[in-house]
Formats: sequence, structure tokens, C-alpha cells
Amino acid sequence: MSARILVVDDTPLNVKLLAAKLAKDYYFVTTATNGPEALDAVKRDAPDLILLDIMMPDMDGFEVCTRLKADPASKHIPVVMVTALSDVADRVRGLECGADDFLSKPIDDVALMARVRSLLRLKMIRDEWRLREETAAQFSMPKPDTEEPDDTGGAILLLEDDAHEAQTIAACLIKNAVNTTQVETTDKLASAAMTNTHDMAVISLDLKDDDGLRLCAQLRASEATRNLPVLLIANGDEIEKVAKGLDLGATDYLLRPIEAAELNARVRTQIRQKRHYDRLRQNYEQSLSLALVDPLTGAYNRRYMDMHLPMLFARCKATVRPLSILSIDLDYFKRINDTHGHAAGDAVLKETINRVLASLRPSDLVVRMGGEEFAVIMPDTEQKTALLVGERLRESLAEAPIPLPSGGEPIPVTASFGVASVNHESDATPATILDRADAALYRAKETGRNKVVGEDQG
Repeated sequence: MSARILVVDDTPLNVKLLAAKLAKDYYFVTTATNGPEALDAVKRDAPDLILLDIMMPDMDGFEVCTRLKADPASKHIPVVMVTALSDVADRVRGLECGADDFLSKPIDDVALMARVRSLLRLKMIRDEWRLREETAAQFSMPKPDTEEPDDTGGAILLLEDDAHEAQTIAACLIKNAVNTTQVETTDKLASAAMTNTHDMAVISLDLKDDDGLRLCAQLRASEATRNLPVLLIANGDEIEKVAKGLDLGATDYLLRPIEAAELNARVRTQIRQKRHYDRLRQNYEQSLSLALVDPLTGAYNRRYMDMHLPMLFARCKATVRPLSILSIDLDYFKRINDTHGHAAGDAVLKETINRVLASLRPSDLVVRMGGEEFAVIMPDTEQKTALLVGERLRESLAEAPIPLPSGGEPIPVTASFGVASVNHESDATPATILDRADAALYRAKETGRNKVVGEDQG
């Protein structure tokens, strides 16, 4: 996943070194050497992530971060403060200013790149939800709640098998009215997290008989816990494990020895961001009426896509990001209705959408175009990836017949798929991508059905 990253530092050598490290991983890097220049660059370039030095003349990093977070246009851009300061009070101050993380010089390359990937992944998902909220607003829905979420209190699940360490952490958090429930095994935490009554999980990576990293993967694989913030606690020599945890979906980490002030600051940040994310989802879901959602399948309808896709297309064009569309048509669907009745046809449509949704990311948009035709809008997705997703969806339908509501013999169902991606040089409107995806779908139908065809394939 590529992205635009702004590096802010008044020392040219530091800027050069950071820019080189990021460019090596194919990030697009812009730079600024002071606070005012950084604020101008943010307005001009709208970066996806900011690496911000603290010790700068005239306007230090704390003030820059405070101003960024006070501006609605930039408040959601992740900020990582990079500095030689090692005092806990400075780290806490940075977090309280709105920074998402605090890396000390000399920068550990593994920690840096893992944090960059993690924050960019979270930003992509939250940007998509904000865009969907804006789309809903186009239909004259009630104005969504925009008040800043509260970051006080909360309920935390703590996985720590050292009783003394667990008591220390709980005592630190109770000062901020955070209720901590300790568990000693990964199975117990995974089970407790399924109740959806906790604000975050804190997982020790220094367990005697369990694997905290495996738990991270397990939480992210479950729909019920996919968005639960996860804070890792590790020893200073476990940075490789921390990096792996961030790649698996952990949202933050803290190295021992644990400082109460920093622990609370990081917990407040995660709780605030979760509540903001939950509010985005709630506003969005409340804003949508049945006029925007297909009542049979729960997929979005064509009217919604006609409002959402142009906004997504414009954002992708402005930032030169990929965008792919997957057109889907069930094979011989009329035969199912004629043979088994419309109730069976409805069951097939609903199960089709269930299987499609189970194989997609939260940021992908599924639309019922009409009848047995569907489309999947896939932001930040190259065509080769969309083809793989299409093949996975095709197999999920073809390999398991769909049960009938009457209890009769399950119906074998297949579908044909067409894939097209945005061409930043020639596409003037999103309709051109849709047309190419439909043309690819037509070729799939013509050449045998039950297959996935890209726009440049025969």
C-alpha cells in the first residue's frame, strides 16, 4: 500500500535519511524544515501520515501537532512524533497533543516501518467510513453528530499471566476510571472479547505458555472483534515481535518498564479513536434509510452507488491511487426462479451477498445493481488483486450449493465476473470503469460463464 508521507525536521540530514528509508518501501515523501512550512505542506498536499520532529525553532512539534488536530481538514491525519527527547513527560505531552505515536532517535527501522504500515491501514479504513458518512449526507439525512468523543473511563481486557504485573497495570488505569478485567490465557480473552462490551485489549507479549501474537491474528479474523483496539506490552528487546503484532492488526504498543502516565495517555488515545470510529459507524448506519439499501440482500443499491462512486473516484484521481470494480452476474438465474420459485431465488441472492461480504474488507462496497447483478467497489486495489478476489468469490459460490428455504436439495450456483481498474490518464468519469467492468463480465458470459475476466483479457 503506497501513501504520501510528510517528513518534518529542521536538520537536513535527518530528513534525507528518513526520506530514503520511506522511499525504499515506495512511499511518496514530501518534506518540510519548520512548523509553518509543515502546516502549508499539509494544506497543499494532504499527506496520509506525518513524521514530525519536536525540537524545531520558532514553532516546535507540539504546537504543530496541536494546530493540525484543531483543524477539521487535518485532524484525522496520523502524526508520529520523532525526537531525541526521552523523558516520559515529553512522550505523554505529545500523545496528549493528538500524536498517534512517539519514536525516539536513533529510530529503529523495524519499529518505524511497522508503525507506518499500521497507521496507514487504520487511516484508510477510517477515511472510507468518513467518505460514506459524507455520501449519506448527500441524501439530506439528519446532520451527524460531530462532537468530539469522550476518552475518559472505559473497560479493558488485560492478558497478563504475571499477577504482580497485572496488578500494577490495573492500579495505573484505575486512576483514570478505567475498569480492567484480567485474564491469564488467550482463549479467555478471545471469549470475553466476543461480548463486545470492552473498549480495548491490552496484551502482554511476554507470556509463559501462550502466544499474544496469535491472539492478535485471532481477534482481527473475527467480525465481532475486528475493530477492537489492541495495545501490546513488550520488553525492550522484543521490537521484532511488536512489529509483527502491528502488522497483524495491533493498534499501539508500550515497552517496559511501564510508566503510568504514558500507559494512561496511550489508553486514552485508543479509547478516543475507538469511540470516534464507533460514532462514524453509528452515524452512517442511522443516516441510511431503506431507500439506499436493497431490502432483500442488505447490499447498497444503485442510487447510493451513484452518489458514492463519484466521490471515491475523485479522491483516487486526486491522490493517484488505484480503484477497481468487480461486476458480478449469477449464471442462469432465471432458470432457478422458473424451476424452484421466487422464494428460492431470493434465498440464492441473499446467500450470494453473505458469501461476498465474508470475503471482502470493510472498506469494499457491495452494490446490488438490479436483479441478479452486483458490483463490488474496491478502493486502493490494483486489478491483479481484484482478479484474485474475484476468483475467491467465484470459488466460494461454485464449491458449495445453496440450501433451499423449503429444505429441498441445495441449488448449485455459479457466477461470472468482470474486473476493471481506474486509468488515471484516460478515465474522466467513474462510468468509464463501470462500462469496462461490464464489458469484461460480458466476455466471461460469452466464453463459458463461471469465470473471472479482466478488462484486458479475452
